[in-house]
Amino acid sequence: MGLDYGSKTIGVAISDALGLTAQPFETIERNAENKLRRSLARIAEIVKEKDIKKIVVGLPVNMDGRSGERVALTLEFVEKLKSRVDVPIIMQDERLTTKEADEILDESGVKKQDRKQFIDQVAASIILKEYMEKENGQ
Repeated sequence: MGLDYGSKTIGVAISDALGLTAQPFETIERNAENKLRRSLARIAEIVKEKDIKKIVVGLPVNMDGRSGERVALTLEFVEKLKSRVDVPIIMQDERLTTKEADEILDESGVKKQDRKQFIDQVAASIILKEYMEKENGQ
């Protein structure tokens, strides 16, 4: 499972049973930045339903490689997630994934006004795909 953690949404992607592809799955809407209970419960539910073995979370490092506020918030989220799921959680550099997701949606013909509902899922699938490629030595 791949997660693109944001202040308003969490993009979710899952891989196929063989771990060959990463597919957008859903976008979890968040009511407030500091409220995670429902989001964490939904992620735990997906882990159980889909028999997830590993979670890859995008780490929003700045383009210059430095960690900013978003990295700190993401790491806090990961710590809370660890108390809800019993699977390994891996961090994956997510620089430029949202830009790449926007380009993919543009090339797919998705109208600008409709992209918001898909962009986080697609970004999560890119995070997951990049992790799987790294693990498979591609």
